[in-house]
Amino acid sequence: MKQATTLFLLLNIYTCFFFGINAQELTLSVKAEKPISQNLIDSLQIPKTFQNYSEIEKETDTISLKLQRMGFIESEFLQINKENDSSYVAAFNLGRKYNQIKIYYSEENFTRKELQRISNNITNSYFTVKFEAITSSLNKLTAIRNQKGNAFALLRLTEFQIEDNNLLSASLFVDNKEIRTVDSIIVKGYEKFPPSYLKHYAGIKKGKVFNKAKLLKQNDNLNNLGFASSTKPPEALFRKDSTTVYFYLEKQNNNLFDGILGFATDEKKQKLNFNGFLNLELNNNLNYGEQLLINYKADGEEQVSFRTKLTLPYLFQSPFGLSGELKIFKRDSTFITSEQQVRTTYQINPQSATYIGYKSYDSSNLLDEAIAGNPIEDFKSNFFIAGASYITTQNKKLFPIKSRFTLEGGIGNRKKNNINEDQIGIEALISNIFNLNFKNSIFIQNATNILISDSYLTNELFRFGGINSIRGFNENSIDASFFSIINTEYRYQFNEEVFVHSIIDVGYFENQTLALKQNLYSFGFGLGINTNTGLFRLNVANGNTENQDFNFSNTKIHISVSSKF
Repeated sequence: MKQATTLFLLLNIYTCFFFGINAQELTLSVKAEKPISQNLIDSLQIPKTFQNYSEIEKETDTISLKLQRMGFIESEFLQINKENDSSYVAAFNLGRKYNQIKIYYSEENFTRKELQRISNNITNSYFTVKFEAITSSLNKLTAIRNQKGNAFALLRLTEFQIEDNNLLSASLFVDNKEIRTVDSIIVKGYEKFPPSYLKHYAGIKKGKVFNKAKLLKQNDNLNNLGFASSTKPPEALFRKDSTTVYFYLEKQNNNLFDGILGFATDEKKQKLNFNGFLNLELNNNLNYGEQLLINYKADGEEQVSFRTKLTLPYLFQSPFGLSGELKIFKRDSTFITSEQQVRTTYQINPQSATYIGYKSYDSSNLLDEAIAGNPIEDFKSNFFIAGASYITTQNKKLFPIKSRFTLEGGIGNRKKNNINEDQIGIEALISNIFNLNFKNSIFIQNATNILISDSYLTNELFRFGGINSIRGFNENSIDASFFSIINTEYRYQFNEEVFVHSIIDVGYFENQTLALKQNLYSFGFGLGINTNTGLFRLNVANGNTENQDFNFSNTKIHISVSSKF
């Protein structure tokens, strides 16, 4: 019995001792035939502790590889020395350090302009890079070959030679393989996806050189369409004599219902006035990419506007599209104006488009008697218009459009009392989001419109004001022959669903019928929440004219909910 007890105690002591040693954390340091700087040691990024000796052996192999990539190509691992029970030292012979490498290349493979992406020292036969940048430089050069259709291009350095103490030279060997082109395009998941959007909107075409990076960017364009989303990155199937590209998309509900309700106090009548609008967009319900827009606005002061627009993109799978639009605006019992517009659009690339069209106006004076200083007359006008647009997108659900530029010019004439008068109209809009980081951004937008004519009528002027132009003013409450508005917002995004922003708007307008020139200012704040119902927005802004004291009753509160269905 005593022998059994003694054996049991010995086994327990041995087990505790054995596991105690194995549980002890080990450390590793490095030494060489010459002192090693602290910067070099830090760049090796050696883990502080190891669980066992095997991990230390693996780390010495990693250190050897790192040293060679840093330029110590003659370095040699010698041995691991044990200092005590938990500390080990890896001994190396570093040798010379080569700071740069001269790489000889053929101009058949790379142009000097392409090599400028990786080197600042380029000749017709060689270029130099820092030794630490060899791997990243070869990766960039491989990507260039991939962009040219060499999907399986292989690059490596051969014929190494020592030119001086700190310079090494090598030859760049390029195995381009076969140039690949896109022979077939298949959409998985959303089989009825309109093919014209692949070709003209995203720029994905058969016969084009296969370029993986470009395909990923084109997939992002499709993902920002609204009526389709990407479920995973595109893939390619390479056969001996063909290349098939697969896009994985699913249809998204992209019909929009948008409503705004605003209210403010009428000082003269001492009552609460309501203003706002309803907006309905029906998008891609026929799997054609078509859009039907219906918009109704009322500002509480008997101003009513109605708008409907039908857009048919990429007719017969061509880059040409067609749109027609009708607008009706009525101001109490003063006048009513209707506008008809038809345009043909040509899609240049995913970001850019141009168009030409025809626009006509028909306005009627509803007054029984003329009002002094407020010329309102029956008229008809016709314009031939041309314009262009440029839009870039970003991968942000709340703010998918990063930049926008639109410009339209029109030449025509106005007919009143059987007298024709030539006119020119110009409308421009430019906006951009400056992303400081994920949460912080600055939005800036400018809208400028001008009507050039020898004489002006009140019922032909531009009408602006409200949440979609200068905030803090009633909808369409300002008439102008010329105006320029700058909207600014500082946005703070808590997450993908909630954001707040400031409102600072400034504007200038001219009304030639009243010989009026005035500056406008607006200040406030806003809130946006993406709910299950849709995007809820609350804007509070106070608008003032030049030399006008702040008046709280000028504050406008705008509430909107944009719902998808």
